[in-house]
Amino acid sequence: MTRQIPFPKPGQKSPGFLLFLLLVFLFLSQADRAHARQAMLLPTASLTLKQREIRVEVAATDASRNQGLMFRTSLPPDHGMLFAFDTPSRTCFWMKNTLIPLSIAFIDGTGRIINILDMQPHSLDNHCPESAMRYALEMPKGWFRDAGIEAGDKVEGLPAAN
Repeated sequence: MTRQIPFPKPGQKSPGFLLFLLLVFLFLSQADRAHARQAMLLPTASLTLKQREIRVEVAATDASRNQGLMFRTSLPPDHGMLFAFDTPSRTCFWMKNTLIPLSIAFIDGTGRIINILDMQPHSLDNHCPESAMRYALEMPKGWFRDAGIEAGDKVEGLPAAN
């Protein structure tokens, strides 16, 4: 007895191809969850800017600074990420794989804001401090402007870097 193997008609996808697509989708959704789990493991801190308290995740290691806010789809109100460095530097930031628009404040070792820049999602442009900084604070785009915070203002409650 012979068995006829049905071939897909032109334009019709084979079951194997559909299974492949399903596996790719599952893999990508797990990768996104892994990024979210990693973000939950970062230490947090409360900072104060002009009597306004914010909550930040602290990225104080190379791995956490490299990850940053990549793949996040939102930030809660008055929440952001603080990048802490051991020594002053002129480190620049970009927005690769960052899905939400952000503003970044570069902060010196005394807690003074050096400059503030707006950054667009997925931009590979460099966003750099005007002088050496110890911290960079990323918040939702426009947060600093809306809060009346500008260069020269002081950030209180900054944690020590590793």
